[in-house]
Amino acid sequence: MSDIGRGIRGIRHARGKSLAVVAGLAGISEGHLSKLERGQRALDRRSLIIALANALEVSPAELADEAASGPDPDGSEAAVDDVRRALLAVGVGAAGGQVLPVDVLAERVDGVLTAQQRCGHEVVGAGLPALIRDAHATEAAGRDTRRVRRLLALLHVQGTQAWLRDVGSPLDLGWQAAVLAQRAADTLDDPVTAQVAAFGVAHGLLAAGALDLAAGALAAAPRPTRTPVEVQATGMLVFTDSLLAAATRTGDGHAALDEAADLAARVGEGNALHFGFGVSNVAVWRMAVALELGDHAAAARLSDTVSPNAIPSPQRRAAYWADRGRALTRVRGRRADAVRALREAERISPARVHRHPFTRAVLAELVTKAPNDAVGRELRGMAHRAGLR
Repeated sequence: MSDIGRGIRGIRHARGKSLAVVAGLAGISEGHLSKLERGQRALDRRSLIIALANALEVSPAELADEAASGPDPDGSEAAVDDVRRALLAVGVGAAGGQVLPVDVLAERVDGVLTAQQRCGHEVVGAGLPALIRDAHATEAAGRDTRRVRRLLALLHVQGTQAWLRDVGSPLDLGWQAAVLAQRAADTLDDPVTAQVAAFGVAHGLLAAGALDLAAGALAAAPRPTRTPVEVQATGMLVFTDSLLAAATRTGDGHAALDEAADLAARVGEGNALHFGFGVSNVAVWRMAVALELGDHAAAARLSDTVSPNAIPSPQRRAAYWADRGRALTRVRGRRADAVRALREAERISPARVHRHPFTRAVLAELVTKAPNDAVGRELRGMAHRAGLR
């Protein structure tokens, strides 16, 4: 049984609700819910997590946190505790860090964000706590305040929030980072910083299941396209529009993806603000949207058209392979390909497989039907490393 399946069953029993009642409230069949609880079907869509959370009268974050639990081979839990304490210190105005020359601070921020894109989670975890404290201490000292606040917004969205998500930390910590980014952006009349903060806030709200609030944050964000940096930041917001449309089954996610493709065509392959926005990323987002819509066959077809070596960011390559694995799990005769895709994702970014709730759910499903052959051995090895066996 998967972590999230066990959690759903435990909550359902505690609530005294039958399979039929919870399934009906969530809009799925009893058989589907039974398979979810037994780990024979992956719970890997935001919309379904939200529907089940509502049916069980819990927050979507509670189910998501259950799904993200896993082993800690790289010591990230200790680093998460250090980041938590740094965020708490900043929150009470006692950052306690060093006041640094802004050029030095900018270089350290760039180093952490580059490591994050390269899936260097251990490096990021080691560097983040002190960097958070130093960045806020430098802001409090009044050193080149505008530039420092731009760095703070970028650090907290692309560094703190992104790393916390990747290592499966509680969602409230990522949300604290997004709030700090928004706080920094609100003091500036700078559309690009506002875009960065809006991206972080929207994804924090999406993860928490607050889809209406995410829509509001996206609608309020500026969308300039005068410069290449603005085009790339706007493109990331448009990508998020498409994911929200898929999760809510409202709006036209495909139209948003087409708009993002047009923007990507203007910049080719870019990496402004460490977003990695560009032509190769469009197909990866199309796959993610298809998966959120439950159209695994479409996601699988899209994955066959992608040349993963053309994706410049290891972080996005890991996302491609993980989503390809998720898609192929549902395609008859492609389970061996699904396992190979997940193994490639694990090779690039172990945390993407071991601690991401959607990927863990798919892995838990696959292992319940693992054959006794080389593919099955590979699958059981991944499950063991993810703490599922």
